Amino acid sequence: MLKHLIRKEFLQLRRNAFLPKLILVFPVVIMCVMPWVMQMEVKNVVVDVVDNDRSAQSQQIVHSVEASNYFIFNGQKPTYKAALAEIEHGKADIVLVIPQHFGKDLSMGRMPQVMIAANAVNGTKGAMGSAYLSQIVARAVPFASVLSQPSVLTLYNKHQNYKLYMIPALLAIVMMLLTGFLPALNIVGEKESGTIEQINVTPVSKWAFILSKLIPYWLVALFVVTVSLVLAALVYGITPAGPLWLVYVLAMLLALFFSSFGLIVSNYSDTMQQAVFVMWFFVVCIMLLSGLFTPTRSMPDWAYTTTYINPMHYFIDAIRTVFIRGGGFSSIAHQVAALGGLSAVMAVWAVGSYKKNQ
Repeated sequence: MLKHLIRKEFLQLRRNAFLPKLILVFPVVIMCVMPWVMQMEVKNVVVDVVDNDRSAQSQQIVHSVEASNYFIFNGQKPTYKAALAEIEHGKADIVLVIPQHFGKDLSMGRMPQVMIAANAVNGTKGAMGSAYLSQIVARAVPFASVLSQPSVLTLYNKHQNYKLYMIPALLAIVMMLLTGFLPALNIVGEKESGTIEQINVTPVSKWAFILSKLIPYWLVALFVVTVSLVLAALVYGITPAGPLWLVYVLAMLLALFFSSFGLIVSNYSDTMQQAVFVMWFFVVCIMLLSGLFTPTRSMPDWAYTTTYINPMHYFIDAIRTVFIRGGGFSSIAHQVAALGGLSAVMAVWAVGSYKKNQ
């Protein structure tokens, strides 16, 4: 009986003119386009310089700003007020003000104060841009070289390649959207078309019916993971540092959670519009509270407590451990157990929430 139900699901999927193309194109677009645009590295910061000294030392700083790959030099302004007007009109991001007698103070061993005024509407851009500019100014100060410089050892991601950090996160997004939304639209689609009534009058058990809805999307998840890993290797030269089978185990557990969750939403929804909006509400909350883009430890305590029941948090933490650090099963045993437990609860709920008399 289960074999025939699964065959029915694949026939319905194949006869749909849109879904097979979406399953193929979606991971390709996400993996080939998003790593180039989703990065936290700050570049192209527009800088105005107010040089009140016009000495050789101050001009050295100006030329260093011009030569930097992180900044767009917007020219020298006559006064700080004129430069601030550029920020207010959105034509500049940072103003560097070099005081009078800057070169003279340096030659006499003093520490002249250089002002950096940053537009912090975008807090990340303002903070990072100010930090980059501070480093340029520090290198121009002769006595800064005698200060003890810290020794930095970069572990795991030695070249600080942001794509290596984002590819596991993008894989999670692809898995969440495909294995979550497609099942969410499945049962409610049969409700709208009337075919669910034919299932309800058959002796098919609830477990068999729900499994027939879950198994095809596990296979879709296997396909999506494989395509994503192949693209990561071919396009970026990035492969998992840890065991490949662990990546698939984590992906299957995440697929079980979201496919079960999608079926739960579908069981409680009467229309596709209702299912889509409910699913989107939960998906956005799960994604933003998972540590996908920002560290969870930066959250307030009340928000951090939600990560204990957030499957995406466990998946992101575990797959980055395997993918980037090369960790084994012992390194992610806690995450696997938590993700497996949450997925099992969702699967049982999916079966229990389906009513054959609906």
